[in-house]
Amino acid sequence: MAADPKQKARKTVRDAQATFERDAEAVREARRRAFADAQGAGLSLREIAKEAGLHHSRVAEVIQGK
Repeated sequence: MAADPKQKARKTVRDAQATFERDAEAVREARRRAFADAQGAGLSLREIAKEAGLHHSRVAEVIQGK
């Protein structure tokens, strides 16, 4: 007997959400590292912010992991 369509849809939604959460965390960490590396290379928060299209205070938060 074929799987219940609702049961299959529920699993698909759960799997998609888990993938999204895992990938989003990896992307956030990559951005944090890139900003921190740029700062380590001598860029100011304002310079990083200009390149990223963000406010410098948001860049500081990202670097701090907030």
